[in-house]
Amino acid sequence: MKISEVQTKKTSKPLEKAFKTALREVTEIEVIDVMIRLENGDTGNGSAASTWQITGESLPSIHAAIDGPIKDVILNRDIEELEDILTKVEKNCIGNTSAKAAVDIALHDAYCKLFGVPLHQYLGGGSVFPETDMTIGLDRPEIMQKDAKERVGQGFNVLKIKVGNDEQMDISRIEKIREVVGEEATLRLDANQGWDRKQAVQIIRHLEKKRGIELVEQPVPAHDFEGLKYIRERVDIPIMADESLFSPFDAFRLIKMEAVDLLNIKLMKSGGIRRARQIADTAQSAGIECMIGSMMESSVSVAAAAHLAYAHCNITYYDLDAVLWLKEQPEKGGITWHGATAELSNKPGLGFT
Repeated sequence: MKISEVQTKKTSKPLEKAFKTALREVTEIEVIDVMIRLENGDTGNGSAASTWQITGESLPSIHAAIDGPIKDVILNRDIEELEDILTKVEKNCIGNTSAKAAVDIALHDAYCKLFGVPLHQYLGGGSVFPETDMTIGLDRPEIMQKDAKERVGQGFNVLKIKVGNDEQMDISRIEKIREVVGEEATLRLDANQGWDRKQAVQIIRHLEKKRGIELVEQPVPAHDFEGLKYIRERVDIPIMADESLFSPFDAFRLIKMEAVDLLNIKLMKSGGIRRARQIADTAQSAGIECMIGSMMESSVSVAAAAHLAYAHCNITYYDLDAVLWLKEQPEKGGITWHGATAELSNKPGLGFT
């Protein structure tokens, strides 16, 4: 069944409140949506988020990559040759991982619809729906404390605390949050590259003397693999790579260096479901567990990530809360939220109608 049409459009949806990290602040989710149509009328949908500070892509550059070189290698191809098409998408231009992810998701959606199976079933099935953490955005300690208390009250058992722009302020943020959530919530820290290696060791050692932190994510700049290793060798709290990890090659290098304890996979960084699976498989062979994460993305790409997480036994940590930040929740279908738990549709593909 040949691919007869590829369409793109820009979509933006406001957030309930500003999302702040050590790298950026956003007030809306802006994406490029992709629709692939097959000759029989079946369609596949994908979506790409623009994150200048991480992938280097803008909305115009995502649109240009999809409407140009990527479209050239998928139009009029037989969707049943999915593996070869995905390989061509991966290799036909350098970088552009978010653009590739959107098309990869749409191709998987169309392929699964053609054969009448849910994406998670095609990927291997699962038994436990993902339960996401909830991010507490970077702000003054008292505001983050209030947000944390509210989120725990809403049923979120795992909080991902954004830190990384001021050492003493970061410690105060964590201590304030612990005061109100007690031992009820698991805390994860995400510095978004905001510390240097020695500063990170000092902060983490200080926190180890107090109440437990489950993990620390990307404490140093993305390029500093040696810094991750330096920190990991000097602290007890597990260290997770995020912005350092884009490809299976990055995963292999981080594992070979013994630089981290955990890996955070994001479709927008890896280039889609296919490469994300390769990362999870590579990590599994080395006994390294993975998180599935998300940028500020649409319900379509978050659903794709959730389907993958549900189906892969080495993805054991979940950070899929992006759509829960929206001012208005998206239409039903694909993924349904029950508090922190993402229930996936059993309709073909991603499950969106």
